[in-house]
Amino acid sequence: MTASIGGGRRKAASPGMILAFVCMGQFMVFIDVSIVNLALPSIQRGLGMSDVSLNYVVTAYATVLGGFLLLGGRLADSFGRRRMLQAGFLVFALASLVSGLAQNGAMLIASRAFQGLGAALITPAALSILTSTFPEGPQRNKALGVWGSLTGIASIAGVILGGVLAGGPGWQWIFWINVPIGFGAVALAPRIVPDSRAEQLQRPFDMAGAATLTAGLLLLIFTLGEATHAGWGTVRTIGSLAGVAVLLGAFLAIEARVRQPMMPLGIFRLRTMRIANLSAVLVFGMFSAMFFFASIFMQQVYGYSPVRAGFAYLPLAVCVAAGAGLASGLITKIAARPVLISGLVVTVAGLLLLRWAPVGGSYAANLLPAFLAVGLGCGLCYVTLQIAAFTGVSQEQAGIGAGLINTSQEAGGALGLAVVATIAYNGIASGLAAAGDDKSLIRAAQASANHDAFLAAACFGFAALLLAVFLMPRKKTGANSSPVPEAHQAHQQPSQNRR
Repeated sequence: MTASIGGGRRKAASPGMILAFVCMGQFMVFIDVSIVNLALPSIQRGLGMSDVSLNYVVTAYATVLGGFLLLGGRLADSFGRRRMLQAGFLVFALASLVSGLAQNGAMLIASRAFQGLGAALITPAALSILTSTFPEGPQRNKALGVWGSLTGIASIAGVILGGVLAGGPGWQWIFWINVPIGFGAVALAPRIVPDSRAEQLQRPFDMAGAATLTAGLLLLIFTLGEATHAGWGTVRTIGSLAGVAVLLGAFLAIEARVRQPMMPLGIFRLRTMRIANLSAVLVFGMFSAMFFFASIFMQQVYGYSPVRAGFAYLPLAVCVAAGAGLASGLITKIAARPVLISGLVVTVAGLLLLRWAPVGGSYAANLLPAFLAVGLGCGLCYVTLQIAAFTGVSQEQAGIGAGLINTSQEAGGALGLAVVATIAYNGIASGLAAAGDDKSLIRAAQASANHDAFLAAACFGFAALLLAVFLMPRKKTGANSSPVPEAHQAHQQPSQNRR
């Protein structure tokens, strides 16, 4: 295969090498979503941070990552996907170095935000390189199967690795481990990854659209994360949500008028892509809440240490990989719809098992069956949604498609965790106060809150299941699939603009 670079052409690495390289970048990005969780107590002691400020070590990364993903995808399409990938690795490595050197909480939170910015450049560029390298059909489905399985496994590996590093060489190493990987990726990218961009994007960049969308997404994700602490009915939360509505409304108005929009609204004519993104919001809201509360449940109710809780996820990680492999094979033979439905049914069943896990239960009898079900469902859902989100999307709009599905995932994760946490913690203060110093009553109150969280997460999954059953297209995405007529309509205008 060849790739255009500065007007010339050069032979690129094999598709397998390209896949390994971009998956490495995605693995690093998703590990850093969860790697700090079990290291937070060590960070708090080392930097003297309060409980409130400690929360921002997690949310600063996720908020900036989610807010800048669509902009990162558009920049990749406009200025070159490999170039943005390199820029993302460089920003990520430098921010990781500063995070490990942080002398106070403010310095760490700021550097974590820059890590999120680097990740927002890496993820859509890497995913659009993958979809540009592998044509739609079995090859792309298998590649996205690998991508989807690593996404799920990385989230779990981050929890385990964070506990091991924080308990060993120190919490700084959860950041410093990224530095040689990031700098190495910057140096190796030109040797492995072909550069590509959307040919029609030679005209002025849509700065107004980029500014309003990014600001709106940042405010939305931040507001959802803060609503748990500030309250949903407060002036602060309601005012912020109103600001989100104004910014996103302005973005849609801008995109409908500008000649070269940051996100062509015609892309939403693709029904499979549209339903996949809406489903991703619900599915990732479900999984985000599940992982958060399962970690708390194991430590508060079952008395696990952070390291033991991390390793308890290993069977789940294996099942994620198995589910992803199964999905990437099935989706070349049958439609995405039954695969997604199967994954959601299994996941909801696993969450209901967690809902009924007793206080005095055991890992083998009460947690392991649930983790196996959730892991299998996670792998089936991750891969299917990734493949469905790119069905009919043209190569020139690969960056937009990548940014959109990843934004749906991040926004969904923030929304799900905020809503489920509000439900779970409603009334827990009175329950703990009534328990006094009685440890058994304290544990019962904590178990009740976590059980409510698992049930609420299952409701997110059930809503996604209804969406898949009634709205997901029944058409198979196979080896010979091509964009449907509505896809042609979505891409016809950009194609004309290039001429």
